[in-house]
Amino acid sequence: MDILRLVDELENLVGNTSRIPFTSNIIVNEEDLYDIIDQMRASIPREIKEARRTEAERQKILARAKEEADRLVNMAKEKIMAAVDDHQIIEAAKAHAKQTITSAEEEAWRLKADSHTYVTENLSDLEESLLKLLTTVRNGLRHMQQNPPPPPPPTMKTTHPPQEEDADLAEEPE
Repeated sequence: MDILRLVDELENLVGNTSRIPFTSNIIVNEEDLYDIIDQMRASIPREIKEARRTEAERQKILARAKEEADRLVNMAKEKIMAAVDDHQIIEAAKAHAKQTITSAEEEAWRLKADSHTYVTENLSDLEESLLKLLTTVRNGLRHMQQNPPPPPPPTMKTTHPPQEEDADLAEEPE
């Protein structure tokens, strides 16, 4: 699940709640809030795994580029050995091998730079999302801590908030 979608869901949950009259307080469905938070906890490791998978792909690409460069170097060495007697062929092979190695090194560097940029951008996006999420959660917790629930009515005998059924029973005359 995408962390940004979960942040949007959390924002919708807060935005679509009932307000307590004459205050800036809102009533949030605790089960819905905890459900979104649990989904966020599950989503973050997946996004980190995606970043690791991207890094592993980058390593594979670099390994393939190195293998190709090594293969080309070996091919060039074989050609050189076959033409030891002919100086012009040897010089041409050396130049070709050097050019091949340079091209392979440049391509490997480009791949490494591109994958580094890609991973950095993804990790930066993830960091930004996590910071926004953390700010939202901290603000919600601060709000909840600064605004404790009202004290129970003096007639209430239980220590837990009345359920809808309990409220109906309390209103009916005996």
